[in-house]
Amino acid sequence: MRKIPSGVTTAVVSLAAGVAVAGCAGGGAEKEPSADQLLERAYETMDALETVTVDASTAPTGGDGYSSRLTTDLKGTCTVKITWTAGGVFEQIRIGETDYVRPDRAYLERWSGKKTAAGDQKRWIKAPADKAGPGEGLVDCTWPFAPFGTAAKGKPTEVDGRPALPLKVTDKENGQGVYTFYVATEGKPYLLKVAYKGADYRSTTSFSAFDEPLDVRPPADADVLETSAAGR
Repeated sequence: MRKIPSGVTTAVVSLAAGVAVAGCAGGGAEKEPSADQLLERAYETMDALETVTVDASTAPTGGDGYSSRLTTDLKGTCTVKITWTAGGVFEQIRIGETDYVRPDRAYLERWSGKKTAAGDQKRWIKAPADKAGPGEGLVDCTWPFAPFGTAAKGKPTEVDGRPALPLKVTDKENGQGVYTFYVATEGKPYLLKVAYKGADYRSTTSFSAFDEPLDVRPPADADVLETSAAGR
């Protein structure tokens, strides 16, 4: 990095001090950002991430809920595990152009409607990522970060011990559901949590492990079944 001459540094500091004094003398305080601006900054911060972990849970009204945990580089490498409250677990590892998926027996029985052999299902199925078809439920490791609607500030709170400000957005196009975005107020303005409450379902999505090293590895070869052998 090129070193700035000391004379320039001194001049900049002096100028900054003068501006600060002038601002105070004139009674002009920095304008507090609006709720929409805070939400925009949070999404810009999230969009710049290289890795993140996303924990989500959804509870439909009168239906079967599920939870998931996604750890991703937001490009093409990630792991995800989805668990249904009524039974069934589905795991996926995506590394570049390759998918590894592992459904447990409860999942297989639930979606096939047929009884399977007893015992745990520990095998992974390997397949090219570009062969994943619509409706198969596979993730592509990305996560959309884009603000919408008009936000309103709530009262300061905490999310897992971190100071946060809730910003509420009403989804007028989807039955008046309400999203609450919790934005960190110390350090970088990360989006810490999103809670949704609507007539049909409720959901909570939490974000953590911001830009932490990603350790995603394929399963052991002995535990992998090729798609040709699996009859896919």
